[in-house]
Amino acid sequence: MDITFIRHGHAEHLLDYPNQLNWLHPGLTELGKSQVTALRKQVMLEPKDVILVSPTKRTIETALLLTARENLMICPLVGPRMFPQNPEFVPLVCDQIYSKDELHAQFAGIRLVDLGLNCWDEGINRMEEHRFEVYAEQLLQWCREQDGNTVIISHDGTITNYRILLGEKGLTRRDFLGEAGMYTIRNF
Repeated sequence: MDITFIRHGHAEHLLDYPNQLNWLHPGLTELGKSQVTALRKQVMLEPKDVILVSPTKRTIETALLLTARENLMICPLVGPRMFPQNPEFVPLVCDQIYSKDELHAQFAGIRLVDLGLNCWDEGINRMEEHRFEVYAEQLLQWCREQDGNTVIISHDGTITNYRILLGEKGLTRRDFLGEAGMYTIRNF
């Protein structure tokens, strides 16, 4: 089975970078929507594929441009995560995830996945490294047990953290995917 990471398209908080990084729940810009629409030609989704989405507006909008609502599962374990991790970094408002109640109100019908790990309150953004690795490994194992390939629609730091967890070495911020970028690991 393969795992494909997709970064969200250009989002509103980047319109006046870095001055709008404290924008709560930024969505996609028109540029971001066109980037994702172009990406749709490259993404081959099968009905049995697992599509996990970060609980943020920009990733959910990205996912909805790629596939039908009923195919999506929102999971806090693929929410925003800083890279590299540094306890002195202050989390940005734009990286705050939706609560379960907000998701049910705004995106009715999308399933939630948390594997009983209760990550909705704090998310994984500043989670201690060892705890993140334990939780992320549980999510990856759950993905391996599903019938199809896994697609994770997330954020640059989160994707890089998962790539390292899956064995890639020496990654830096220069390895971040571009907007609406895609990266596949075969037989994860």
